Amino acid sequence: MIPSPTNAGSFLSLGPSGFHRVAFTDWGGKGGRKATVCVHGLTRSGRDFDVLADALSENSRVVCPDVAGRGASDWLASPADYTYPNYMYDMAGLMSHIGAERVDWIGTSMGGLIGMMLAATPGTPIRKLIINDIGPFLPKEALVRICHYVGAAPSFQDVDAVEAYLREVHAPFGDLTDEQWKHLAVTSSIPNGEGAWKLHYDPDIASSFCAGPIEDVDLWAVWDRVECPVLVLRGENSDLLSIETAEEMSKRGPKAEIVTIPNCGHAPALMDPDQIRIVKDWLGS
Repeated sequence: MIPSPTNAGSFLSLGPSGFHRVAFTDWGGKGGRKATVCVHGLTRSGRDFDVLADALSENSRVVCPDVAGRGASDWLASPADYTYPNYMYDMAGLMSHIGAERVDWIGTSMGGLIGMMLAATPGTPIRKLIINDIGPFLPKEALVRICHYVGAAPSFQDVDAVEAYLREVHAPFGDLTDEQWKHLAVTSSIPNGEGAWKLHYDPDIASSFCAGPIEDVDLWAVWDRVECPVLVLRGENSDLLSIETAEEMSKRGPKAEIVTIPNCGHAPALMDPDQIRIVKDWLGS
């Protein structure tokens, strides 16, 4: 059985268009000045980390936020506010809210980019950084693929239909069990008020992500400013983090350790015991 969070909370953050509430799940005790923060991908939520967070909570407080516009967090008043600088402000507010002066950061895809940008910022509180299947170079072909489903706002007859959709769209997550696919469906969908179900995120997040002509994204200048230890997890068949980019990440900037996760693409779900063991061992080393 997939575990449930110990606690849930939220705090008010301020963006360009006003205040909004950022929600998070909270695992483990509230004591101590260090925590582990797990941040999800573009259309996902903090509940994606339930299995990993439960395992990590044996040794650390683990906090998993819903980035603005996703999950239990508020949707932003202006679609133009769904940007990485604003996500960084929210995450800085989260760390202040939980009183953590030092954190380990685990970020999948978008969450990895947010972590990379925060780790490159002077005075960063990030002690160790794990980046799950993302890097400082994003090929436009993979971004185009993502834009094909982001913001589509489909309607589903029931949660089973949501699960079937996720199994197709997120097949690169890897060989998940039936229980794990069901968990992802239940935690990332809500009733639409008309007797059907919808995905639990604001379709307008696509406005900024897919705006204008889509081109390669080059963030090597950010990567080169990161100084903390970094572990990069790469899905064996990933189209977003190439072998070449991963190898370059091991040679420049923080000179990351690279681990390839077999039988998955973008991005490893971090629910498999072997994947969890990699994360736990590296954080504890």
